[in-house]
Amino acid sequence: MAWFLVVILALIWGTSFILIKKGLVVYSSDELGAWRITIACLTLLPWAIKHIRHAEPRHWKFLLGSGLLGNLIPAFLFAYAETRLASGLAGVLNSLTALFTLLVGAAFFHQPITWMRMLGIIIGIAGTAVLIFSGGENTNFDNTMYGLYIVVATICYGGSVNIIKYKLQGLKPFVMSSLALLTVGPMAFIYLLTTDAFDKLQHTPGAGEALLYIAILAVFSTAVGLVLFNKLIHISTPLFASSSTYLIPIVALMWGVLDGETIHLWHYVGMVIILVGVFIVNRAR
Repeated sequence: MAWFLVVILALIWGTSFILIKKGLVVYSSDELGAWRITIACLTLLPWAIKHIRHAEPRHWKFLLGSGLLGNLIPAFLFAYAETRLASGLAGVLNSLTALFTLLVGAAFFHQPITWMRMLGIIIGIAGTAVLIFSGGENTNFDNTMYGLYIVVATICYGGSVNIIKYKLQGLKPFVMSSLALLTVGPMAFIYLLTTDAFDKLQHTPGAGEALLYIAILAVFSTAVGLVLFNKLIHISTPLFASSSTYLIPIVALMWGVLDGETIHLWHYVGMVIILVGVFIVNRAR
């Protein structure tokens, strides 16, 4: 079941980068981030209302932490990064989530770092580096500094994963996901009201289509993906759950092929190295 969820999440999240790119055709990065969280919150709102009593008072600060670090902040950072960064490279950099999950767990949650786990992380990062520097005619390296925003987002993800595993263990995935989004959804909607998003929807050509891409992103990559990811964390370890991000670049590159981009030999080499890293991380004790 854990491996099945990893594959499904890789497919869902690997597609998210091209959806962000489509949404940015009309909407600004902050509008896209606000739309994404608002729609995701509305998607799971019935479950949030139904199960709100299941959360104890001690849970709410951790639900807010998970909502901020795992959803709200990364939604804005990824959108802003992709205004200047190739979507495929954004998907590759997302692989750093596994590394920061390990480091945050060790720094704040007293989780041990074994040599085998560190080896798996290093191999996975090496595969990521191969993908970054393997070249490609559609890769834009002039704006790679925008990758720092994705690095910050992956640090946030690492914190959220550990909060879910060690502070929200008593809540079911649907309950946890819906309530975490409930803590940040109103913030996103209030911010959305301060932008030109609704005006663009009425008057800008292509705004409806762009919003459809954002809605697909919100429903599947954020709402459904969050539920599946929380389930994965519950039945595995935070490190294994975050290692699913190693597979995301593969899916992102496949979307690139469908979009007319070319995959070179070194891209395949990078994919194999990443898969080896995932295997070692999973087998390490």
